[in-house]
Amino acid sequence: MLKACHCCGLIHEIPQLESEQAAACTRCGSQFTEPACRDISASRTAAAAIGAFLLFWPAILLPILRIDQLGLTHQSSILGGTIELFHHGNWFVGAVVLLFSVIFPLTKIVLLIELSWLELLHRKHKAFTLRMMEHLGKWSMMDVMLLAFLVMLVKLGDMVEFHFGPAIVAFTFCVAMSMLASLSFDPHAIWED
Repeated sequence: MLKACHCCGLIHEIPQLESEQAAACTRCGSQFTEPACRDISASRTAAAAIGAFLLFWPAILLPILRIDQLGLTHQSSILGGTIELFHHGNWFVGAVVLLFSVIFPLTKIVLLIELSWLELLHRKHKAFTLRMMEHLGKWSMMDVMLLAFLVMLVKLGDMVEFHFGPAIVAFTFCVAMSMLASLSFDPHAIWED
């Protein structure tokens, strides 16, 4: 049976192996995984992606930050802040925040769930779905937004008083679960029957 290495792409002829044996790539040393390992990887990916999906909603809907400045208090969620940007005429910034912090991460999470668990799409659409998920993953900025909150807290700590809202916990765990889902995802497993 011919198989390509998932790491370097070198084609190997894999002989029939016994249960305790494993085949490894002659170029990079990566091991070829068995179908049972792929099932475990898909289960881990699905569990982490579903966790990220469930945490995504409180992360964008609950207040994430309360700002106290000169006696005035203002708190907002990510989605509420985006709507405020649109309301005040900041269409470009609002669209950027909406796309890169809400729509792209949500789409990436849903596509991870589709590829690892649901499998609703026909087999011929898997390649397009995989490419779209990888492309959106590069442009989703949830982790960058979390870092921006921390930098803002350090830089403006003396002038403005910040208090994290309940969404920060959901947001942090959503970012972590999304990263775990991406790391545990095996794109080669979606082609195996």
